[in-house]
Amino acid sequence: MARVIVVGAGVVGLTCAVRLLESGHRVDIVARDLPLETTSAVAAAFWYPYRAFPQDRVTAWAAVSYAEYVGLAGDPEAGVRMVTGTEVHRERQQDPWWRAAMPSSLDRETALPEGCADGWTFVTPVVEMPFFLRWLTKRVEDLGGTITRMNLAGLPPVEPGGAQVVVNCSGLGARLLGNDRSVVPVSGQVVRVAQIGLDRWWLDPEGPTYIVPRSADIVVGGTDVEGDWSRTPSPVTAQEILRRASRLVPGLSRATVLGHRVGLRPVRPAVRVERVGDVVHCYGHGGAGVTLAWGTADEVAALVSS
Repeated sequence: MARVIVVGAGVVGLTCAVRLLESGHRVDIVARDLPLETTSAVAAAFWYPYRAFPQDRVTAWAAVSYAEYVGLAGDPEAGVRMVTGTEVHRERQQDPWWRAAMPSSLDRETALPEGCADGWTFVTPVVEMPFFLRWLTKRVEDLGGTITRMNLAGLPPVEPGGAQVVVNCSGLGARLLGNDRSVVPVSGQVVRVAQIGLDRWWLDPEGPTYIVPRSADIVVGGTDVEGDWSRTPSPVTAQEILRRASRLVPGLSRATVLGHRVGLRPVRPAVRVERVGDVVHCYGHGGAGVTLAWGTADEVAALVSS
């Protein structure tokens, strides 16, 4: 078994660490941002392949993750629930390209909001990230792993007496740490509002507009601005998000606003999961970190052991 350093403490880094520890490796995570400070903590986090490529590999990874979340939904501490919701469209659509990744039924929806011509209803995992990131952190620590805050100018070296393998889960940080300029930020602003009794999610890819109910609040999004590095929420954008969302769920117009956040999705022409010498790269998950995390983590564990 190897001594492994995982760079990055978002959902991808933590999940890779869990799988590596379960495989018997010694694992230490180092990261500039601790789990609750990462982009993962901002995510509405429902299973849905978004801004992640290529389609064939994404479908396979997403299927693995879906199955894992079904199992985790029975653990009250993990913060995972299986929730029914509806995706709507302005025009008639074919079934989504990722359909094979989802074992539950995909039903054409006939009760559509005004202005929508098509839609489908299905059950998907909704992951409450504050709970889930704590659960993953505890899982890492219970398995003997460590998490350390550390600013890095480059990937840690592989040297005698130190790490034998480095796993690069640095997300946007891969622009510096992996010297990969193909990774770009795609900003997503969300508004967190108080629960109004909503028990189903909604998604309109235009915007995009998404409404994801959690136990004590609702995450409402969003935006999709490529090349935007700002993490400062815009009040004007927040009003526009709530206006769009209220067309799908009218009650949101009266919901109490609890907070605003912006996350930067690490988008790349293709998710990078590969081994180069003593470094295993796992980044570029776009807006699908939660959706792909367990699938890519399994592949990372196999690459480290190879």
